Amino acid sequence: MSKGKPDTSAEGDPVLAAAAAEELTHAAALDWAALAKVTPWGDAFEGFAPDGSEATFERAYVWAEAIGGDILCEVTVFRGEPGFEDGVRASCLIRRPTPA
Repeated sequence: MSKGKPDTSAEGDPVLAAAAAEELTHAAALDWAALAKVTPWGDAFEGFAPDGSEATFERAYVWAEAIGGDILCEVTVFRGEPGFEDGVRASCLIRRPTPA
């Protein structure tokens, strides 16, 4: 599986940025073939940021340009409700494997 360079340049809370970068590493480790079967897809869960504070983590997998192509993996981490607009985002592409 080939991945594009992660975009972790989001501005904002450095603790949330660290949490988003770590979660993106896990989210992007999933296999393209498995993800292609369920894309578009997303989920959210409550967890803890590196400083131990509570945060909401959201993952989203959407087609980057066309169905069956690269998958955009985006993670957003925020505190409170609704909070999404104030969250920190990190993203990367999970590239469709090229035929051998």
